[in-house]
This record gives sequence, C-alpha cells and structure tokens, in this order.
Amino acid sequence: QVRPVESGGGVVQAGGSLTLSCTSERRLVTHGLGWFRQALGKEREFVASIQGIDGKTTYSDSMKGRSTISRDDSNNMMWLQMNNLRPEDTAVYYCAVDLTWQAQTTSSSYDYWGQGTQVTVSS
Repeated sequence: QVRPVESGGGVVQAGGSLTLSCTSERRLVTHGLGWFRQALGKEREFVASIQGIDGKTTYSDSMKGRSTISRDDSNNMMWLQMNNLRPEDTAVYYCAVDLTWQAQTTSSSYDYWGQGTQVTVSS
C-alpha cells in the first residue's frame, strides 16, 4: 500500500476543531509530507507541509495560526490539527507524500496522494 490514507474528517460548527490523520504502509521517514484541500468547483490548494530530516513546517496564509502539522515517522503517520474552523474551510482534504525530503507548496511536487477526507464547517 503506497497510497496514504486520510481519516478524521467530518462535520463541525464554525469555531470548532478537527484533527486529520494520514497513515501509510510505506515508510515516511525522510519524505516530505503535505496537506492540500479542494473545495467544490475550485482548484486544489496547499494547506500545510512538513519536511523530512529537519521537520520544517510551512502553512498557507489562510491556515497559519489556526493549524498545526505534525508527524510520527516511527509509526508512518502525519496529522493536521485545525482550530477555529470557518465555513470557507469546507473542502476535501488530501494527504500527499513527496519522495524527496523536501515538502513544497505546489501539488505537482508530490508523488502519492490519498483519496481525501471531507471536512464540512457549518455556520
């Protein structure tokens, strides 16, 4: 199983929190990892990323200060904790794996993608 698998999506009220999980049977250590999202009728956009080796994190402007990306390489897992959610955060959220150690903000840099998990924020 190379494709990562997301979980943790659901319906939450505005101002609430959710934590998304991503797991893979492939060893993730040294790989860059990212979260992207795609709202209905819109293009896929970058949310957050975490590099292999040094664990450097990057966030989109819209999620900066409201989310935390983390990883556990010993268990091949990654999380995205999201707080103070807004209706505009409603989207399908995807986990992505970059076979290099870097974690870019562009979707074309990633090699493997999960099938996504739906996050719906109600007003």
